[in-house]
Amino acid sequence: MTAAVERALKPNRWPAYMDIVQGATGLFLVLFMWLHMFMVSSILLGKDAMFWVARMFEGEPLFGKPYPLLVSGFAVFILITIAVHAFLALRRFPNSASQYRTIHTHISNFKHTDTTLWYVQVVTGFALFFMVGVHLYQLIMNPADIGPYASSDRVWSGMMWPLYLVMLFVVELHAGIGIYRLVVKWGLFLGKNPRRNRHRLHVLKWMLTVFFLVLGVLTLVAYMKIGYQHADQAGERYVPSWHQGEAPSH
Repeated sequence: MTAAVERALKPNRWPAYMDIVQGATGLFLVLFMWLHMFMVSSILLGKDAMFWVARMFEGEPLFGKPYPLLVSGFAVFILITIAVHAFLALRRFPNSASQYRTIHTHISNFKHTDTTLWYVQVVTGFALFFMVGVHLYQLIMNPADIGPYASSDRVWSGMMWPLYLVMLFVVELHAGIGIYRLVVKWGLFLGKNPRRNRHRLHVLKWMLTVFFLVLGVLTLVAYMKIGYQHADQAGERYVPSWHQGEAPSH
């Protein structure tokens, strides 16, 4: 057997490695996004609660004072992770008009739910790459502009709420479908009755999506309300109850 034939017969493990990295980065981003949603929704508990969370991200509880550059650094890390995940996911995207026609025909003829979900994930993933990029760019360039007033001013006076509203629905759809497909792909939690458990996972996916959508909408409305009420003083920083009488912080 020649060396060329041996090389041709040798299995190529790179697609498997790339699938593992794609799945791992996707899982990390979904879990981070859900955690981020809980942190951002702290505004529902009051301005002081959101102020404390913002300072936590800047390392104040650990270092004794806030370091906004920590926010920039982590935002860069998230952006790089998204870029790696998107690059690997592009391998699965249709790359020609004929392939798009084929997948549309397949979806229309077979009416297979998971195939439709895959296509929704492709569309939402493409849109997210640009929308999330705008949001992360803001954090990277203005890491200190996080707080009850600063964030609300950005949402309302800065007219970012339309982008955030669309991004909320897109990211929650993408995340819910992604975690579902990842679990099914690797055969997790399917047990001895895969058909029944797959249906249960499908229901759980939609329950999580609806939960985070409701939480996200309530959170965005809270920021819009604060921003509307604070519009005449846009740019003023919030002073928490325990810092009353001191110079304003973020």
